[in-house]
Amino acid sequence: MGAFGTVTMPDALWDRTKKISAVIAPLAAQSTVGTAAVDAAALSLGISRRQVYVLIKRYRDGTGLLTDLAPARSSGGKGTWRLSAEVEDLVREMVRKQYLTRQKRSLAAVYRDVVAACRLRQLPVPARNTVERRIRELSPVEVGRRRGGPDAVRSLQSAGGDVPVIGKILEQVQIDHTVIDVIVVDERERRPIGRPYLTAAIDVFSRSLVGMVVTLEAPSAVSVGLCLVHAATDKRPGLERLGVDVQWPMSGKPRQLYLDNASEFKSEALRRGCEQHGIELAYRPPGRPHYGGIVERVIGTAMQQVHELPGTTFSNPAERGRYDSDRRAMLTLPELKKWLTLAVATYHGSIHSTLGQTPAGRWAEGVEQTGTPAVVSNARAFLVDFLPVIRRTLTRTGFVIDHVHYFSNSLKPWISRRSTLDPFLIRRDPRDISRIWVLEPEGHAYIEVPYRTMANPAVSLWEHKRAVARLHERGVTQVDEAALFRMIEQMRQITDTASRTTKRMRRDAQRRALAPQPTTATRSAGAEPPLSGEVSSEPAAVRFDQIEQW
Repeated sequence: MGAFGTVTMPDALWDRTKKISAVIAPLAAQSTVGTAAVDAAALSLGISRRQVYVLIKRYRDGTGLLTDLAPARSSGGKGTWRLSAEVEDLVREMVRKQYLTRQKRSLAAVYRDVVAACRLRQLPVPARNTVERRIRELSPVEVGRRRGGPDAVRSLQSAGGDVPVIGKILEQVQIDHTVIDVIVVDERERRPIGRPYLTAAIDVFSRSLVGMVVTLEAPSAVSVGLCLVHAATDKRPGLERLGVDVQWPMSGKPRQLYLDNASEFKSEALRRGCEQHGIELAYRPPGRPHYGGIVERVIGTAMQQVHELPGTTFSNPAERGRYDSDRRAMLTLPELKKWLTLAVATYHGSIHSTLGQTPAGRWAEGVEQTGTPAVVSNARAFLVDFLPVIRRTLTRTGFVIDHVHYFSNSLKPWISRRSTLDPFLIRRDPRDISRIWVLEPEGHAYIEVPYRTMANPAVSLWEHKRAVARLHERGVTQVDEAALFRMIEQMRQITDTASRTTKRMRRDAQRRALAPQPTTATRSAGAEPPLSGEVSSEPAAVRFDQIEQW
């Protein structure tokens, strides 16, 4: 496969690109860029005047990604305005001294002072909207306290501390995980397979769910990436695949992710992905449970609604009592996703006590205020930027990762000079390890690289690890690829045979139970009660009319 436009790059190149952006952004924000300013930028970056003009054009025509300004790479769309360190410090100082005071000076007056100070120090003058944006990004609590005193912000404060006040959609999105209190069944045999996990993303301003992932795998960096993809992309194709006729317009890239301190929220994959796409990462302060509590309250209320589903495990054994969750389980994972999607739509249309309006109405107000958020058009490319990171050295036959070989003809230009290259940055999707994405040495794009042996089946990393463990149990110390995939094939055959046998035995037992009994007329006229573990043919009693505030 070809390269992706949204990529990460080696750390050294990444840092260099951030420096370039800091110098070029303020120049690109000006309608006319003087020669003196261009020469100063060229001197700062160690490049020619012509290259500065090329970078300015890239920034103005760019896509909004940091890598638009990567060395030796063409680009396109508008980005975010970035100031040089000197100008940034000056703006911060002027805002503190001139705006955050009881004098309550206007934005126009503060901007005039910023312009005068920049010209006095021979620094590039930032655009007025750039200074205005810096002021809007300040904490409303801090602004109110400095300009109006403590009494002016009392209503904005929490009893446990100053929780940041959010004033726009997607300004802050909180993500968290939970295990869902219901047993799901497999799609082939309708047998219980366990409790799935929910990863949810909540827009703090509107209390809307902007992203949701339901999976049987434990929470990980991949769960976070998939949730971000769901949040940032148009949800209509997914709703059509589910066969759900509802409206879910809440989509777009968040400006800030607010997370707890779990390990999956501090992975290199998440950090680099957020940097690439201009998403700020923020973490809940230790010992401040009221910070980040919005997503937890939404998830907690959702779990109360799940307790109405067949197969629920409830929140604890005491609440469950003698309810047989496994025997009552009816919903497959896709059916649970469909139920949750309908529940989300109902929640979005319900009055929220804190907001005094529906989350959908609040989101619509936010759209009127800031415009419809842009959505990610290439979901797969976006996801790749959040997949787990692996680093490997290129060999004559490609890459070897966990006993599996990967090769593509696109690697040939680098194989001849592999001794001079650093280890490559590689992304791998644990759900399907039949291909990897390899970042070019120049850091501009990913190359998709499949198995070297194309006949090998696609497997998950979980399945792969089980096969390796089974080989080690048999005393195999040196695992080779052929033995690994033979073991995976044997394990799959065992599972398929057991599944067919179980299905046949269950069908025969049910047939015997339903057969007429000649000795008792009353029994011959009816059917036996369902066997333990038998799935009822009645539809699941799913209720949507009592979905309240999440």
